Amino acid sequence: MIFWVTSNFDDLFCSFDGILVNSLEAKVALSCFMQEPFKSIPLIWTIHERILAVRSRQYTANGQIALVNDWKRYFNRATVVVFPNYFLPMMYSAFDAGNHYVIPGSPAPVWEANAMAALYKDNVRVKMGYGPDYVVIAIVGSQFLYRGLWLEHALVLQALLPLFSNFPFSDNTNFHLKIVVLTGNSTSNYSLAVEAIAVNLRYPRGAVKHIAIDRDADNELNAADIVVYGSFHEEQSFPEILLKAMCIGKPIIAPDLYMIRKHVDDRVNGFLFPKENIGVLTEIVMQVISNGKLSPLASNVASLGKGAAKNLMVAETLEGYASLLGKVIKFPSEVSLPKAFVQIPSKLKEEWRWHLFGPFFNLTYGDRTLRSSRFLDKVEEQWNHSYGSITSNDESFSYEIWKEEKENEILNVRKRREEEELKDRSDQPHGTWEEVYRGAKRADRSRNDLHERDEGELERTGQPLCIYEPYFGQGTWSFLHLSSLYRGVGLSTKGRRPGTDDVDGPSRLPLLSNPYYRDILGEYGAFFAIANRIDRIHKNAWIGFQSWRATARKASLSRTAEKALLDAIQTRRHEDTLYFWVRMDMDPRNQLQQDFWSFCDAINAGNCKSAFSEAFRNMYGVEQNLDYLPPMPGDGDTWSVMLSWALPTRSFLEFVMFSRMFVDALDAHMYDAHHQSGHCYLSLSKDKHCYSRVLELLINVWAYHSARHMVYINPETGLMQEQHKMKSRRGKMWVKWFSYTTLKSMDEDLAEEADSDHPKRRWLWPSTGEVIWQGVFEKERNLRNRQKEKKKQQSKDKLSRMRRKRHQKVIGKYVKPPPEDIDNSNSTTLTSVFL
Repeated sequence: MIFWVTSNFDDLFCSFDGILVNSLEAKVALSCFMQEPFKSIPLIWTIHERILAVRSRQYTANGQIALVNDWKRYFNRATVVVFPNYFLPMMYSAFDAGNHYVIPGSPAPVWEANAMAALYKDNVRVKMGYGPDYVVIAIVGSQFLYRGLWLEHALVLQALLPLFSNFPFSDNTNFHLKIVVLTGNSTSNYSLAVEAIAVNLRYPRGAVKHIAIDRDADNELNAADIVVYGSFHEEQSFPEILLKAMCIGKPIIAPDLYMIRKHVDDRVNGFLFPKENIGVLTEIVMQVISNGKLSPLASNVASLGKGAAKNLMVAETLEGYASLLGKVIKFPSEVSLPKAFVQIPSKLKEEWRWHLFGPFFNLTYGDRTLRSSRFLDKVEEQWNHSYGSITSNDESFSYEIWKEEKENEILNVRKRREEEELKDRSDQPHGTWEEVYRGAKRADRSRNDLHERDEGELERTGQPLCIYEPYFGQGTWSFLHLSSLYRGVGLSTKGRRPGTDDVDGPSRLPLLSNPYYRDILGEYGAFFAIANRIDRIHKNAWIGFQSWRATARKASLSRTAEKALLDAIQTRRHEDTLYFWVRMDMDPRNQLQQDFWSFCDAINAGNCKSAFSEAFRNMYGVEQNLDYLPPMPGDGDTWSVMLSWALPTRSFLEFVMFSRMFVDALDAHMYDAHHQSGHCYLSLSKDKHCYSRVLELLINVWAYHSARHMVYINPETGLMQEQHKMKSRRGKMWVKWFSYTTLKSMDEDLAEEADSDHPKRRWLWPSTGEVIWQGVFEKERNLRNRQKEKKKQQSKDKLSRMRRKRHQKVIGKYVKPPPEDIDNSNSTTLTSVFL
């Protein structure tokens, strides 16, 4: 599916394989497409507006280089930037990242001409100073300026000079014939060249004037009676200004260039003259103007030209886009490949689908122009508010001064922060090193508990159900829920939501740190991450999963449906049940309402059944020549898609046990070919999400054949309807192959092999979860016993060393005499000394 982003969009659709953008205002949405998981989706951006190219020069002149670089980021995101003519790529050359492309033709000039005519429906000639009996000839030309342009205009003016003999004048200056040269821009000095040519050809004063194409060209084009194309260089596409002139009902006269001759029939919808014989132009103009006004022939040609211009170049434009989409978009296997352009019905190649442009046509020409201008004004205002306006009118902007100011500001902030921290520390009482050590150890022991028991976990403690929403990248954040019933699972450490208690998938399952397996498993990797040591993170009796894609498609649970689901779980209405709320028969990929295996084949390049059969044979060790495919009868009921369902936690662990073995068998069969070449036989082209579409449907196979109830819950109303009732399954289920006893026995065999033999071959199964069997418990018990015995032995050795330690015999013991004895002894000593 191709998702078309216009300037008017409310939400984003999830299941698309390409993005078409047709407005500068879609920049708001492009920020989402620059994040995972959308950044790899092909994006084609068609640009008709010139206003950004004009303003980019102002940004550069004002020193707003950062704003230009910001726009460059968005242009770089586009796979292809398409322009409807060859002049716009030159204007946008500053944003060229090697992805500019031209597809000539567009309905936009036709709309602009019609809107412009409606805007100037009043008597624009009077406003421009032309009388009712004046004849105005507009000379237009190529959008590209080149050296010989003035010479070509001189030849055209020379051919038109004989017309003045047929027009009256007053005061030798005011002729009723006016010639306007529309070319160049307001910054050039082309007006002097036109004035010099008119003087040299001896035109009456004021009869010829030059108007820049970026000034008042629209008014002059509407006021003109005849439009003459005055460029003789071959064009790569039909000149846009001629197309506008034809659309507003002006007779055109042009040289017989190939691109013009291809769409204009001489004297049918326009007039052509050979560029080698400029005298023919004089003859044509004499026929077009009769008795000071347009001849009936000219009026008829103008009318036919207006009808032809409405759908000019439709076939070329369609062929260009068909070729581009075929090269850029990788179509999924469930869709029919687009037909070759020659096979498209001719009716579709003859005219634009005008009924699809209804809302667009409601905008007037002025509204559309102002809208683009206001959008850029808003972008500039937001940018200046965030980064500061860095402009200078009198002197050039000095980057060094700005850099020094920013460094000083950073140093001041850092200094204030250090002073605040030192102040806080000075107020704290100091303890001994022993107290600090004991406090650190105590904090370290309780750190994990304090970290995990945040507000979200406390709210989920008493709930019977927790629904996990796997996501990858910042682009999916807007599709995730924030209520306590839901919890996000980030499939990558990068791009996790700040301020939430989302589960970090790679930290729980290191396999998700491998980009190959993270992509190939898709959202299914979250099942393995949550199931790995589940008791450490999930405390609820029931567990659910909901794809962010379901939310984007507005198929997620409403508040009413959430209450109905919780009520059914608490009242045990359906016992051990798989509840799901995204159904296969309403999936956009299943337009033909196919049965289970046919649908699976359709979205997996026709190889789903063979992949399932091969994986089951590898899982159970069945002979290769047997067709081992579980039946999924078409009994009129539907199945679950898009990984949005709920199960009892115990049943979920059983499903994950089955899934790990199935994925391992699938990977052993497909890894080598896919990893080396990138080609997956479950897709028509290179596909890094090779297994994801098969795994999306695996829950149905397990639930059906393990005798679980399957109940569909309407995501809007909460109404429930059991699917594939047990009575209709009798004799069709492969219960013994999907029973817990069988699966547990197979799981323990694999665990014993992984734990005991340590095989050196590449093996996915041990990396998808816990490796548990009876021998692991015995090893752990033996290890604990050995550690316990070792600790006892260490204690005995320590006591023995203490007993055997030699102690030095006491030489004597000092007894402190009473105070009286001390005084007597001192006096006796002194007496003996004096004696």
